[in-house]
Formats: sequence, C-alpha cells, structure tokens
Amino acid sequence: MPTMEAVCVTGEERSCGATSGTLHTSDELTRWIAGHCAQSGHELYEQTVRALVRAEPGAWQ
Repeated sequence: MPTMEAVCVTGEERSCGATSGTLHTSDELTRWIAGHCAQSGHELYEQTVRALVRAEPGAWQ
C-alpha cells in the first residue's frame, strides 16, 4: 500500500517546512494541506508518494 507525505515549501527566503508526516490516503493528505493552508495561508506543497517494490530475480534478463 503506498504512503504519502506533503511538505509546505511556501516561502521567500526559505521554505516553511511543515510536514504532514506519513499518511495512507489521498483524503488524509488533502485534509492536512487544507488545514495548514487555512492556518498559514501557504499555498505551495511538495507531495511524495512511496510504495514498496519487490525485485523479482531474473526479471531483468
């Protein structure tokens, strides 16, 4: 199951840096971004999606 995280990169001199932490659904991520935006007025976020991938021996041959 993929996981996702958002980091607030809004800022002139430096990015805000607030992070959602690891979340498991896009709805959770959207709610975190909406909440941070409502509190701070920040509008620019970097989103990362992570998923485990299993290497299958011989698949690259």
